[in-house]
Amino acid sequence: MKPRPRHPLPPVNALLARVESIPISHGVKLAIIREVLGQARAQLQSGEADASVPSFDGILNDVQRQLHQLSQPHYRRVINATGIVLHTNLGRSLLSEPAIQAMESAARGYVNLEIDLSSGERSSRQRPIGELLAMLSGAEAATVVNNAAAATMLTLKVVAAGREVILSRGQLIEIGGSFRMPDIMAASGAILREVGTTNITRIGDYAKAICDQTAALMIVHPSNYRIEGFTETATLQELVQLGREKQLPVIDDIGSGAMLPIPGVMRPNDPVIPERIILGADLLICSGDKLLGGPQAGLIIGKKTWIDKIEADPWMRAFRLDKITLAALEATLRSYLNPEQAYHEIPTLAMLHRTEDSLRADAEWIASQLQLPETVATIRVIPSAGYVGGGSSPEQPLPSYVVAIRPLRMRETVLARNLRQSHPALLVRIQAGEILIDPRTILSDQLSVVVSILQTVLRE
Repeated sequence: MKPRPRHPLPPVNALLARVESIPISHGVKLAIIREVLGQARAQLQSGEADASVPSFDGILNDVQRQLHQLSQPHYRRVINATGIVLHTNLGRSLLSEPAIQAMESAARGYVNLEIDLSSGERSSRQRPIGELLAMLSGAEAATVVNNAAAATMLTLKVVAAGREVILSRGQLIEIGGSFRMPDIMAASGAILREVGTTNITRIGDYAKAICDQTAALMIVHPSNYRIEGFTETATLQELVQLGREKQLPVIDDIGSGAMLPIPGVMRPNDPVIPERIILGADLLICSGDKLLGGPQAGLIIGKKTWIDKIEADPWMRAFRLDKITLAALEATLRSYLNPEQAYHEIPTLAMLHRTEDSLRADAEWIASQLQLPETVATIRVIPSAGYVGGGSSPEQPLPSYVVAIRPLRMRETVLARNLRQSHPALLVRIQAGEILIDPRTILSDQLSVVVSILQTVLRE
């Protein structure tokens, strides 16, 4: 058998010597060099017609580029010009200034996380945030974990491990990342008992399914989709009444977690935390980083008996929040002590409350500042619509005005890619050959930066 020809690639030691001055450990440099050489060797051995032996400088440049990338942070600020307020891929809610200051204070030093400063005794990290959340919601008690999926799993484990939870077939939702409600329920140890059909589930369907193995009744708000037309679903009030008759707890998973009504964004029947508590759910579950406007967290609110059991469960330690997130969440919740202040202080709520006149003014200002030759692009301000995002109110557009730019020297997809690769990255929408710049999600101090980025990229 004829041996494969060896290809003259640079020796490892020669490459190591040329990157010696880069302040990265020897082991990491060695791994990067071997990876680059391995890729070059595989390409040569592939037999591709255009495969040629790379030069020493070419290999060295690849190594230096990868080492440089390692020294740069992956997570960096971007400018969201998509008009999607709770953009999951961009981190959902922006935090308020009080929340940012609280995080910074907690990060820079020690905090009284689990110590009572009056008595000097150990205390619970959950209690202060739970008491504040209970006060705002009107519930008996509350606790928090690191995300809403964890809140659902922990609640189901404590309430119904090994027993059945009755849920409408029309509410077997899938949330982002392919996490499905049946899978979460199975992981918790609870047994799913589906009732009804996709479009119709009546309270009688729940009642017929109750048996000795039933542990709870559950309702899940379909935050990220709607079923319209010939539909019917049991209400929370009906489930609460049935639960009391049968001495079964009712779990209300409302998804996005609004603490206040948001006119023009939420539909009349969309859930608001205090209103759902008044209706009598034993346990309510929701997110902290969607319509609440805080950091990623899972909120569990309801009857003290159940909250105490949840906090005593061993899984609680696995899902608990760290000091920095607790500080940010507490600051966010404190803003709700004054509802009018919350609407202005929490960026998510402020963006959702922006008027069309203010959005049009910002769009017109951006357009007026773009001094570009007519051969580069056409620019116009047009009415459009953004969205809440994050699986919240999917069918509810947010009326807006946008800057619509049609590039004449490149395709709109190329322009969007080049804007993503700018510093800072600028994320836009693409529609019918144009890119759209929606000022709803652009912070006031970013407007001039957006203009500068557009001028630079369009002139390239």
